[in-house]
Amino acid sequence: MQGLSDAGGTVAQLEEYLWRKYQPEEILRFNADMLLDYRARRPIITFDEDHFVDYAPEELSLSLARDEFGAPFLLLSGFEPDFRWDHFIDTVLLLVHEFEVSITVWSHAIPMPVPHTRPLSLTVSGSRDDLIEARSVWRPKTKISASAAHVLEYRLHSLGEEVAGFALLIPHYLANTEYPEALRVALDSIMAATGLMLSTDEVREAARRFETQLDSQLADNDESLEMVRTLERRYDAYMEDQTTRSPLMSEDGTIPTADQIASELERFLAEQQRTAEGDEEPGSDAK
Repeated sequence: MQGLSDAGGTVAQLEEYLWRKYQPEEILRFNADMLLDYRARRPIITFDEDHFVDYAPEELSLSLARDEFGAPFLLLSGFEPDFRWDHFIDTVLLLVHEFEVSITVWSHAIPMPVPHTRPLSLTVSGSRDDLIEARSVWRPKTKISASAAHVLEYRLHSLGEEVAGFALLIPHYLANTEYPEALRVALDSIMAATGLMLSTDEVREAARRFETQLDSQLADNDESLEMVRTLERRYDAYMEDQTTRSPLMSEDGTIPTADQIASELERFLAEQQRTAEGDEEPGSDAK
């Protein structure tokens, strides 16, 4: 849901990508008149010379989509409610029960003094200890202003439902930029939590192009380069103090994505098949 901190345009990118790539079918739409403060977030309308056209009110909906292998998932997307949080969350909890949702996953992003030259880090919350152990780099204890998504996660966790929240830690100097790497990490996190298979090829390519362009721009600015180097030193020192490492984590601190694991599995199975075929000599009784 939009409305919480969205550094790097992470939530906006994620919503746009899932709608464009998987074309969800709307199941229900929440009543904006009950949930939205119009004067705080005025909808857009176009004035065309002498009349108004294209009124675009805010929407909050639940839709059904399917991943690359046809597995179904529900997508709750749109504005964060301004009013009636308890009523809205009670409705979502009812839908979780009605549709037998196995896990609820959500993502947002906050600006942090971290370098783009290191793996994008996360804070993971919820009920999935395996994801928290493997992926959560920053684990603060602090009081923050709650969002509807925070409260929804709190309620789900309290009821014993499976839930995972991913807070991406975006380099602060890229917070106001649409950062493709944030979308890639958000998609990878969703796949790790749910077992869904989502296409990320075009996102990875966009992230590589963005990184190349960014590095080229920084190369011409000594002050920016020094800032990045300082952030690198602080990041590396912090990571050296982290004693817990996932067995899946590589030396550079990255974790294999679902795509990489699937590719490795396919390679392993192909090798096993070739080995089995090689063991069957002509004239043997092997079947």
